[in-house]
Amino acid sequence: MTTFTVWKFEDPDGADRAAAVLKDAAAERLVRIDDHAVVRWPVNAPRPTVEHGHDETKHGAGWGALWGLMVGTLFLVPVVGGVAGAALGAISKATQDSGITKEQLEKIRTEVTRGTSALFLVTEHGDLDRLGERFHGRNSTLIATNLTEAEQEVLYETFGGR
Repeated sequence: MTTFTVWKFEDPDGADRAAAVLKDAAAERLVRIDDHAVVRWPVNAPRPTVEHGHDETKHGAGWGALWGLMVGTLFLVPVVGGVAGAALGAISKATQDSGITKEQLEKIRTEVTRGTSALFLVTEHGDLDRLGERFHGRNSTLIATNLTEAEQEVLYETFGGR
């Protein structure tokens, strides 16, 4: 099953460190990364930057377009009442097939702030126990996923980050 997750880190470099650990795990076949993006927001920056990973070329183009749309809408559209709501409504239509809801998009927008970073992931076939060992103590919080509540519980037990 293809899994979409967004993990928040309490510093601008946390997502980069987690992406490096994840790439090492993928090289050892503990997980397959279809695509990922890192959003960094330094404390003194007016807006975040995004780096698209281009992991799986077959799927990467589609997800890359989604990352650009999502990050642009979530962080670059001015937060002005109706404009922000309309933008989130439009992007939620574009992401609904991926299992990403408008509520999750709103949570991403409010959680990823100056001084933090986020790792947006699309993965498959993960060995959760072995991945959990690698991510223990990474100070991350799961802020969005397309997993069911039962599947989320397994993620919380393995990785923490409630």
